[in-house]
Amino acid sequence: MLASMLNMFRVHDLRNRILFTLLMILLYRVGAFIPAPGIDVEQVQLLRDRASQGGVLAFLQLFSGGTLTTFAVFALGVMPYITGSIIMQVLGVVVPRIEQWQQQGAVGQRKITQWTRYLTVGIAVIQATSFAFLFNDGGNSISGQGGANLLPRFHIGTVSIVVLTLAAGTALLMWMGELITQKGIGNGMSLIIMISVLSAFPAQGSGASRCSSPSGSWAGACTAARTPTSR
Repeated sequence: MLASMLNMFRVHDLRNRILFTLLMILLYRVGAFIPAPGIDVEQVQLLRDRASQGGVLAFLQLFSGGTLTTFAVFALGVMPYITGSIIMQVLGVVVPRIEQWQQQGAVGQRKITQWTRYLTVGIAVIQATSFAFLFNDGGNSISGQGGANLLPRFHIGTVSIVVLTLAAGTALLMWMGELITQKGIGNGMSLIIMISVLSAFPAQGSGASRCSSPSGSWAGACTAARTPTSR
């Protein structure tokens, strides 16, 4: 098996594809730690702690690779692209023009791909605006808790910069996924989704190990977080 892996790097074209794919993955993970402009970095950790307790925040954290609760450049991940692709497939059943594109082979597929990109950017703008308002009070609308404010200067200028940054990050990520498909190995979007899910496993595993510890302050903290308050 080791010999087979070494043979992959002896083939020039295959080696270049592997290195290109790894480079794109590295750029994606770097962008996952670059916060959007106007974000209060000191309040980010509080929101990440809430996400580690479970709920909707933990679900969003899983599929964004840990970038959503930090409001990173790639905070939206490929969720807008997935949504846009599903919408285009559904519209292919009810819209005759899209149905014709689906039957035109490669030419029609290029048109569908182009419109999927436009739809992805539009969805990204809507989602980025929604998250900007939801996380203005530290995600109170999602987690039901208070005490954090990721956007302390909440006005049209800051919101516009955040929305443009997240939408541009989604467009860049979509482009990177297509580059991986063309010049790398495998399907780029599927690979990015897999990396997003796998990147959240170490944090979840460390949290689970701390909660499973029979002694120490972490055991009490996890128990308190999981036990509902009686009224």
